[in-house]
Amino acid sequence: MNDKKRISEVIVVEGKDDTANLKQYYHVDTYETQGSAISEEDIARIERLNALRGVIVFTDPDHSGERIRRLIMTAIPTVKHAFLNRDEAKPKSKTKGRSLGVEHASKLDLEKALNNLTSNFEDEDDFDITHADLVRLGLIGHVDSRIRREYLGEALRIGYCNAKQQLKRLKLFGVTLAEVEEIMEKF
Repeated sequence: MNDKKRISEVIVVEGKDDTANLKQYYHVDTYETQGSAISEEDIARIERLNALRGVIVFTDPDHSGERIRRLIMTAIPTVKHAFLNRDEAKPKSKTKGRSLGVEHASKLDLEKALNNLTSNFEDEDDFDITHADLVRLGLIGHVDSRIRREYLGEALRIGYCNAKQQLKRLKLFGVTLAEVEEIMEKF
């Protein structure tokens, strides 16, 4: 008996190894960007796939993956996002090097990411976080701010972003000040 779950949306990944790992556990179609060199043609194809079936962006939790995600998010704000935390994307074997990627994630970590999809938040009037809040919570301008932002990104499953992008990312996903404060109390 085949117990693989079917995913109706097309999942955007970076390469064939990501596809192979997902197909071990899911009936899924993927669109491979072939790394960070995403072109306007790629964006146009992803936009068409999103209109036809919906798209989930599932890139690696590294600089290249975040770059791809940002480009797609800017061009097609209605896509959904799945995030792996850095620990979930590390190779399980010492011989696989130090790369991070969807190809290294376990079935459980893939399930967590795909069960906690996020999408663009549209109602900007309800956004209640300010730059001053981020400073007060130690997310910007403190010695350990990077570690705090990593912790917050993992807890919210929205990925890591730098200080310049933090407010924008929180706004994009409709995170409230109460949510951030609750998470940061546990830091």
